[in-house]
Amino acid sequence: LIEIDLTPNRADCLSVRGVAREVAVLNGLKVQEPSIEPVVSQHDRVFPVQLKAAEACPKYIGRVIEGVDVSAPSPLWLQEKLRRSGVRSIDAIVDVTNFVLLELGQPMHAFDLDKLKGGIVVRMAEPGETLKLLDEQEVSLAENTLVIADHESALAMAGIMGGQASSVTASTVNILLESAFFNPLAITGRARSHGLHTDSSHRFERGVDFCLQELAIERASKLIVDIAGGKPGPVHVCVAQAHLPSTKKVALRKASVERYLKLDLGDEVIEGMMLSLGLELDDKTADGWQFKVPSWRFDIAIEVDLLEEIARIYGYNRLPTQHPQASLVLKPDSEQDFSTDKLRQHMLAEGYNEVITYSFVDPELQSLFSEVDPVSLLNPIASDLSEMRLSLIPGLLKTAQYNLNRQQHTMRLFETGLRFIRQGDQTIQQPMLSALLTGLDGENDWAKQDRPFDFFDMKGDLENLLSIAGRKGHFHFEPAELKGYHPGQTAIVSFSGAHDESAAEVGFIGAIHPAIQSRLGFSRPLFVFELSLASLLSVALPVFAPLSKYPEVSRDLAFIVDKSVQAGQMCKIVQEKAGAYLVNLKVFDVYSGEGIDPHRKSIGFGLTFQHKSRTLTESEINSLIDDIVHELSSQFGAELRN
Repeated sequence: LIEIDLTPNRADCLSVRGVAREVAVLNGLKVQEPSIEPVVSQHDRVFPVQLKAAEACPKYIGRVIEGVDVSAPSPLWLQEKLRRSGVRSIDAIVDVTNFVLLELGQPMHAFDLDKLKGGIVVRMAEPGETLKLLDEQEVSLAENTLVIADHESALAMAGIMGGQASSVTASTVNILLESAFFNPLAITGRARSHGLHTDSSHRFERGVDFCLQELAIERASKLIVDIAGGKPGPVHVCVAQAHLPSTKKVALRKASVERYLKLDLGDEVIEGMMLSLGLELDDKTADGWQFKVPSWRFDIAIEVDLLEEIARIYGYNRLPTQHPQASLVLKPDSEQDFSTDKLRQHMLAEGYNEVITYSFVDPELQSLFSEVDPVSLLNPIASDLSEMRLSLIPGLLKTAQYNLNRQQHTMRLFETGLRFIRQGDQTIQQPMLSALLTGLDGENDWAKQDRPFDFFDMKGDLENLLSIAGRKGHFHFEPAELKGYHPGQTAIVSFSGAHDESAAEVGFIGAIHPAIQSRLGFSRPLFVFELSLASLLSVALPVFAPLSKYPEVSRDLAFIVDKSVQAGQMCKIVQEKAGAYLVNLKVFDVYSGEGIDPHRKSIGFGLTFQHKSRTLTESEINSLIDDIVHELSSQFGAELRN
C-alpha cells in the first residue's frame, strides 16, 4: 500500500498516469502510456453546445453514444481496480467515468440524452435557481456558480456534481458523455459553500490538464462500447481559444544552476532531467536554455521552478553544503533617525498598551468616519472584514469595545501600522501611529480623586510624544470638523519643516462623536489621535546654548476675551511681540463664571523674560508688556483683567 500526500500545486499527480510519470522521473525510467486509439463513429448525431461563460469553461467536449446497456455488469478487473482505489462500483457508465478519473485525472460526466432539452448551455446560475443533486440534496445556486444546463434548467454544478433529473438510470439507452476543462477560479470554493467535496471538485480546484479532454473521452468511449455496447457518434469539440490556457515557455540560465544550487552539471544532464519531466527544448544558447512546459505542469512558470525540479531530481541530500558568504557593511546610525521602536517605548512608558489589529475592517464602521472610496477585497475572510482600512481608528475602537465587554473601562491603546489609500489605479500604503484614550484618570490611585479623561489629556500625551522627537514647535493644531468626531473637540494636526513656510496636514486629534460613542456602547468619551509616522521619524537635534547667568523676570497677565478666542492664537501673538527675550510662556488659568460676562472668559498667561548677556530693565519689560496688551486688544478685543 502506497499512500501519497500531495501539495496543492501538484494536481497532475492526482491520477495513476501522473504518479507513473513522477516515478519514472525519479528512477530514470520511461512511462508506458496506455494505448488509446480514436473510436470510430457509427452515426453523425451531435448535441449542440453553447459556451456562455467561456472564461470559466473555455473547452467543452461531448459525444453521443446510442443504444447502451446500462444493466451490463462491469468486468471484474474494473470493479477490483475501483475497489482498491476506495471507489464502489455503481453501473457500467459511472464505473468507466470513475476509472478514467483515476487513470488519467480527467473528471467526466454522463447525461441521459433523452432527458435533455434543446442543447447544452454552459453558463452561470440564474438568480433563485435551484438544483437537485445526485445525492438527493437540493441546493440554491449562487449567481457565481457555473452550471451545465439545457434550454430549460440547470443539469449539473459544473466540475462538482451532476443533477438527479438528467442522471443515467437503469432505463437509460442513449447518453451524452462530457469531458470539459473548467478554470480553477470558477470552481474554487463553490463545493465548500454547499458542504460538498467531490473527487471532481478536488481536481478542478487544483487544475486539470487543458489538453487531456480529447484523450479522456476516447478512453471512456472505448471502455463504454466494450462493456455496455452502443454506437458512438463523432466527438463534438467546443473551444473558446481566447480563454484557454496556453503552453508556457521558461528560460533556465546555467549561471543560476551554479549560483543557487552550487552544482556544476553538464548540459546533457540538465537537458535529460528536463526532458524526463516532459519539457521540450525550445531554444539553446551558450548561457542556457528555453524549455516548453507541458500542459499538465501548470506549477512551472518561472526559472526558480525549474531549479526546484533539478534539486528534487538530483536529491536534496546530495546538494553541496556551503556556508553563506556576504560582505557586511555597518550602516551608519544617524542621530536624526528616530525609530518606530522608540515611539513604541515612549507610548508604553506613558501607560499605553500596544495592539495589533487586522488591516481589514468592517465597512459599516469605517463609513462612520470617512467618505473616501476604500479598497474593497474580492474574497474577504468575513463580510465584516471586507475593506482595507483608511485609518487605524476603527481597529482601535473594535479592540476597545472588545475589552469594554470584559469589564475594562479605562483604556490607553495605541497601534502602528499601514493605512491604504486609493489614488487613481494605485493603492498607497501609508504608515501611521494611532492612539485611543477613555475612562478615568486616577482610577487605581487611592490618593487621587477619579475624574474622566478629557481632550487635553490626550492632547498632552500627543505633545509629549512630539517633544521627544524635538519637533513640538513644528506641529500646529487647528480646529476642524471631521466626519464621526465631536465638532467642538477635534483638531487637524499640521507639520512644517525648519525651512517650510506652508504646513502640511499629517493627522488629527479629537473625541469620537457622542452618537457613535453611544452606539458602540461606551458611557464615557473616547479620545483618539492619528499621525503619519513619516512626520515623526526625523528628529531635530538639540542645539547647545549656555545658560544665562542673568536673572529671570516673570509677569502674569490675565485677559478677558470672547469664548470663541483660542489660547493658542493668543500665545502666538505673545511670542511674536515678546521676541527673543521671552524664554517661557504658559497658560496657567482659564476661568469663566462669577464676575465675567457669560459670553466671555478669562485666560491667564505666565511670561518669563531673560537676556543672555545682561539684566533686563524695568522699562524694557514694561515696553514689551504694553506691546503685547495693545496687540491682543487690537486682534481679539482682549481686556487686561484687574
